[in-house]
Amino acid sequence: MSIELNHTIVPARDPQASARFLADILGLSVDPPLAHFTPVTLANHVSLDYDRADEFESHHYAFMVSDEEFDAALARIQSGGITHYGDPACREVGEVYRSRHVEGRRGTYFRDPNGHLMEILTRGGTAS
Repeated sequence: MSIELNHTIVPARDPQASARFLADILGLSVDPPLAHFTPVTLANHVSLDYDRADEFESHHYAFMVSDEEFDAALARIQSGGITHYGDPACREVGEVYRSRHVEGRRGTYFRDPNGHLMEILTRGGTAS
């Protein structure tokens, strides 16, 4: 049997709004509710199942996207007035990073409404 990640739970104060935020950035749709979860399913069939929580620590979620998807998502981030960063410490405001380890890889970080650190990154070329 091949082992695959099926889903992960994302804590959120407003699961529907949080799922919609991410789906809008990534150009995806929000799936119908599954029990009390609000899922967003990615192309590899892994779902992020948003669940209501009042208190939680922020998490980091990274999404591998094509160059075209990256450009489209970045445009939605910028047009939505969402601050994005070139580093995970969120100091390089408005920046896109270029990997020193993978030629052609670009990425950026942004916070969702719950403070989770989201990252979009491109595949790039081969590791150097």
